[in-house]
Amino acid sequence: MQTNSVITSLLVFVGVFVTAAHAEEQSWVSRFDGWKAKMGSAELQRTGFPLIDYHIHLKGDLTLEKALEYSRKNGVFYGIAANCGLKFPITDDRGINEYIEKMKGQPCFVGMQAEGREWPTLFSKEAIAKFDYVFTDAMTIVDHRGRRARLWMPEEVDVPDKQAFMELLVRTIEQILDNEPIDIYVNPTYLPDVLIEEYDALWTPERLKRVIDATTRNRVAIEISNRLKLPKADFIRQAKKAGIKFTVGTNNIDSKLGQEEYALRMIRECDLKPSDMFLPKPDGKKPIQVRGFKAKTKEEIRQKNDGTEK
Repeated sequence: MQTNSVITSLLVFVGVFVTAAHAEEQSWVSRFDGWKAKMGSAELQRTGFPLIDYHIHLKGDLTLEKALEYSRKNGVFYGIAANCGLKFPITDDRGINEYIEKMKGQPCFVGMQAEGREWPTLFSKEAIAKFDYVFTDAMTIVDHRGRRARLWMPEEVDVPDKQAFMELLVRTIEQILDNEPIDIYVNPTYLPDVLIEEYDALWTPERLKRVIDATTRNRVAIEISNRLKLPKADFIRQAKKAGIKFTVGTNNIDSKLGQEEYALRMIRECDLKPSDMFLPKPDGKKPIQVRGFKAKTKEEIRQKNDGTEK
C-alpha cells in the first residue's frame, strides 16, 4: 500500500461540508466526489444529506454495473460489501485481495461484512485494512448448547428459555463490540423469527441501554436497516443522545434495492443531522489498525463452534 499524502479535502455536497484528512490515488474522497459531480439528486436536496448506503451486496441478479447505475439514478452513494468468513464467499487474504482488485477505481465504497465470531482469525490485519470499513452483526452466535447458530436459519435456532436467550444475545453483542475491530454494528437488535412478535417485551430498556453503552465506549456506528426496519425510533433517539453515529443500510438479497424509505423516515422522526452520520476512517485510523483484535486463538474458537471446548 502506498504511503498516504495527508491533506485536508473539503467535500461539498448539497450544502454539507465534510472535512477529510485523508487522500490517496483511489481514496474514498475522490471516488465520492467524482460520483456526485456526475449527478443531481432531488432526494438528496430535499433531505440535505449525503445519503450513503453502506450495506449493498452483489447478490441474486444484482451486478456491479446495475448497482452503480441504480446509485446514479437514485442519488444514493453505495458501499458494496463482501461477505467474509467461515463458509462464506471470501475465507482468506487471497480472496480479499482479489475482491479489492476487482473493485479498484469503482465509484463506490468497498466494505467488509465480517461473518461469524472467528472472522479476525481468518484474515491478516493488513488485508482487513484494505477495506474502507468493516461491519458485523450478532446474527451468528454460539448458543446455549455451545453450537454455532445462525439466527436467520430457523433450523439452527433453539430457544428453550426466552429470557436466557436474550441475556446470551445481549452479552454476545457486548462482546462483539468490545472485542471485534469493526466500524458499524449492522442488523441491530435483530431477533429470530420465533421471537419477533415479542420484540418490544424482550428488548427491555435495560437491554437496549447495555447495547448503546457498549457501542458508545467502542465508538462503533449503528446501522439503520431498511430491510429489517430496525432499530426503532426510541433506540435511535437514545443512541443519538449518547453521541453514536449512524449509517444507512439495505442488506439486499437481489436487485430490489428500494428507495431508503425506512432510513429516511428515521432521519426525519429522530431529527438526525449530517453530523450524526458515519464516514469511513482514513488509513492508519481504522479499527483494525487502532484497536486490533482481542479474541481466542483459531483452535479455541474452532472448539467452541464444534462444541468440543474443554
